[in-house]
Amino acid sequence: MSLRIHELAKRHNMEGKDMLALLKKRGYVSAETKSVSSTVANIYVEELEKEFAAAKAAEEAKAAEEAAKAQAAAAAEQPAPSSAPTIASEDEADQAPKVRLPAGAFVKTKEDVEREKEAAAAAKVAAAKAAAAAAAPVVTPAPVSRPPSVVAPPRGPVSAPPPPPPMRSSPPPVPAIAPKAPPAAPVPVSAPRPVSAPAPMPPPAVRPAASVSAPSAPPLPPRPSGGPTAPPPIPGAAPAAPATPSSATVSQQGEVKIIHIKPPIVVRDFATALGLKPFRLISELNQAGGFASMNSNIEEAVAIKVAEKHGFLLEIKHRGDAASQQAQKEKKEKKVEEDESKFLQPRPPVVCILGHVDHGKTSLLDAIRKANVASGEAGGITQHIGAYQVEFNDRKITFLDTPGHAAFSKMRARGANVTDIAVLVVAADDGFMPQTDEALKHAQNAKVALIVAVNKMDVKGANLDQVKAQMQQRNIAPEDWGGETITVPVAAIKGQGIDNLLEMILLQADLLELKANPKAEASGIIIESQVDVGRGPMATVIVQRGTLKVGDALVCGPHYARVRAMFNERGENVKEAPPATPVRVIGWSGTPDSGATFRAAKNPREAEKLAEEEQQRLRKLATSTDSAPKEVSVEQLFANIAATQAKTLKLIIKTDVFGSSEAIRTILENIKSTKVSLEIVSTDVGLVTKNDVLMASAAGAVIIGFNTKLENGVTPLAKHHGVRVETYSIIYELGDKVREMMADMLEPDLKETKTGAAEVRQVFPLAKGFVAGCLVTEGKITRNASARLRRGREIVHEGKIATLKRFKDDANEVRAGLECGIKLDDFNGYQAGDIIEVYEIQKVRASL
Repeated sequence: MSLRIHELAKRHNMEGKDMLALLKKRGYVSAETKSVSSTVANIYVEELEKEFAAAKAAEEAKAAEEAAKAQAAAAAEQPAPSSAPTIASEDEADQAPKVRLPAGAFVKTKEDVEREKEAAAAAKVAAAKAAAAAAAPVVTPAPVSRPPSVVAPPRGPVSAPPPPPPMRSSPPPVPAIAPKAPPAAPVPVSAPRPVSAPAPMPPPAVRPAASVSAPSAPPLPPRPSGGPTAPPPIPGAAPAAPATPSSATVSQQGEVKIIHIKPPIVVRDFATALGLKPFRLISELNQAGGFASMNSNIEEAVAIKVAEKHGFLLEIKHRGDAASQQAQKEKKEKKVEEDESKFLQPRPPVVCILGHVDHGKTSLLDAIRKANVASGEAGGITQHIGAYQVEFNDRKITFLDTPGHAAFSKMRARGANVTDIAVLVVAADDGFMPQTDEALKHAQNAKVALIVAVNKMDVKGANLDQVKAQMQQRNIAPEDWGGETITVPVAAIKGQGIDNLLEMILLQADLLELKANPKAEASGIIIESQVDVGRGPMATVIVQRGTLKVGDALVCGPHYARVRAMFNERGENVKEAPPATPVRVIGWSGTPDSGATFRAAKNPREAEKLAEEEQQRLRKLATSTDSAPKEVSVEQLFANIAATQAKTLKLIIKTDVFGSSEAIRTILENIKSTKVSLEIVSTDVGLVTKNDVLMASAAGAVIIGFNTKLENGVTPLAKHHGVRVETYSIIYELGDKVREMMADMLEPDLKETKTGAAEVRQVFPLAKGFVAGCLVTEGKITRNASARLRRGREIVHEGKIATLKRFKDDANEVRAGLECGIKLDDFNGYQAGDIIEVYEIQKVRASL
């Protein structure tokens, strides 16, 4: 038996590359081994196991010895407990953890003590000034000048306020902890204070009466006797005004007062924020013009002017333009992602089948799924992204089948960006083709693991070495050629090599260690969307994180959903979808864009709100770009006039799924012509409806349906309005037909074809002029045909053959080798030797 290198590395918590380097160093594997999926002989595995076990035992013994030494050192440093109480030294008193306070005791900090000192000094100064002015024996200025923070709030349950610290002329700095001895007038507390021998302290100085009052009932300021004796306002405080509502807040930066408010700005709330009575603000607004009431809304420009008039700066907070809120939200999401790392669990791999058209991608998936999908596709080519999940060796694998036609490049890129492993299907008889190279580029840009499946090994002319040589040229050398790309030869129709391919996929998934959090909020990506008759908008999604359940609310850009039902690829009802599971979701408000991400919301109302905000943002963005003033030069003006006079084919596209509409738009935009321009009026998913016919009639457009049907009553309505409706099921046929429509709009090209010629031999006079006697040298001469008279290189006359005679009889045509008489209109200047050429003007279909 043998063991793979990556499994051996995982067993000993090592990186695969490090284990590979160790094995090469020991000589257990050859120096040419490059992949961690290679195997190691069992005898070498046993030697490594013994070596790692011995190293682990030595480390454990060393750690146990160090722990024992550390424990012994700690026991030696610990002092012996003392039973007799001792007087605490000054060094011990400075260490806060050694002071034990009774339950409920209050400890002041150093900042509290300094704050009380400053308040007491300010109270003394104010008292002295008031005494000198009013000559009053007793003055209590503390309620006026003392800030509300003078009395510190209690910190825990106390039975009485703590004793005040001594106030001396030059007191020593009081430590942050409580004093070691009780003051001269002790205050009873809930428990005795277990301290050492008390040290004597000086009697406390006299403090202002305001600072001794209980914090629970601060004294009221005295009522002023008149205006001049009113107490001064507290510095730095906001002006006296009613409390502002929750929608408006007032802040101050320096000398500037800022009002923060959210729209709509109501008169009552705005007046409260300004500190005005509502009727005063209403009076100002009425004088400015208009009529306002208590519940009226004020325009933002008017509100800004009113705020400036009263000395405020108005800041209006809109819902969607706060960049800080977005940054805070992203930071929160990042933190949540970091916290959920402990909930990660292994998940199935998502595998994308890529390759050139008709190289057997869908047939390979048929062999894996035991189904037949390609026969159900128009033209035998896949035109949708199909998502399926299969089970192999009791493990699940999710597959995506992408189209191979050139028009579906966006769908292929989207498939590669969603997946973990890309299986590149290459036909053994064809090798690498243009779409194969494009699919390889998509996989490399997405940085996903690559596996090459060489299909059609049973076909005559299959050459595996040629495919491997082409892989070597593209820097994806196979493993047996010294590279790192897993290469599996298969025959999809006969079912050969399928099990080996699935084993390699599971092996690659083990190397990637794919994990997800199934307990998080559901989020994922839209694979495909469509409108189903009877079910409404549907979307095929892959859950990337969390578990999606029936009844969840989802939001995806401007669309939202309440999950009414979920179906798997076999059409069976599913109640929940764990990570990496593809399901079809019913209950969307519209068809979300393919490739867009969705996430769960708290409830359907929240999802609808988020979708409406996104719709408003997109609408605002569109209007701002359209209404932006543009400078138009004279040349641009003439070009615009010429564009309005140019011929334009207008199209309305209706498809069955969103991905097909993307592909059709891509293939139509690639049709370039200077003679006819192409304009796509609208692109939508679903049936061709009567509204589409009315829109096409108004715009003069043609309706193009792809893999979709017509609603009842559309055909007679389109006939009545003269609207052309075309339906197709194969995308390249649609592109060819659109080119023909554009060519039909052009004026036909006029092509001149020479039908005959005659040489003038002699001129005969008639009663009313002259006639030319001619010999027909080539072709035939026809009556009333267009002709020109050529004399040498000069064209003398152009007109029609009015008279054609054979001897004396009129003739309709004269063939080569015969003589005849010809008269061109009223022309009479014939000369012997002139050549009369006869030609026809044919209308030929113009080309783009």
